[in-house]
Amino acid sequence: MGVIKTEIEGVLIIEPKIFGDERGYFYESYNKERFAAETGLDIDFVQDNQSKSCYGVLRGLHFQKPPHAQSKLVRVVKGAVLDVAVDIRRGSPTFGKHVAVELTEENHRQFFIPRGFAHGFAVLSDEAIFQYKCDNLYAPGSEGSIIWNDPDLAIDWRVPADKIILSEKDKHHPRLKDAGWLFDMNI
Repeated sequence: MGVIKTEIEGVLIIEPKIFGDERGYFYESYNKERFAAETGLDIDFVQDNQSKSCYGVLRGLHFQKPPHAQSKLVRVVKGAVLDVAVDIRRGSPTFGKHVAVELTEENHRQFFIPRGFAHGFAVLSDEAIFQYKCDNLYAPGSEGSIIWNDPDLAIDWRVPADKIILSEKDKHHPRLKDAGWLFDMNI
């Protein structure tokens, strides 16, 4: 497996080793020991989630507040998404900056998002099946969110704004500067 560091410390792109032949392909999508050895992170993932969405669906930007903060390892098994992690750690030199990566069923890339980041994705294909591992259980009372089109973040979601499909809840989140609650650097 290959690990690509991004411009934000701790946010990683993971490229699994693919074994392919005329029958198709095989790869190990997750191995705790190999993940720890290659990334230097000893993460205990405790929950797996999956979503199915159509073109233009944008989910995010979501996070869980401590003590229920979550690191995530995300991937696409069908289709393509633009996946985004936004640094919301107060005092971080990259506070308010984001990393965006295209995850597809063809490139098999995975994206590691540490605690202290808001996360979201937009579906670029007709349909996408998205999977992610979390290192903490979901806690509804600890939900936090930032509006997807915050002008200070200037995220290019690669889907025209008039084609974006949001949940009712995702239409009403605050901007980052108005969020009122942020992570401390040492979460």
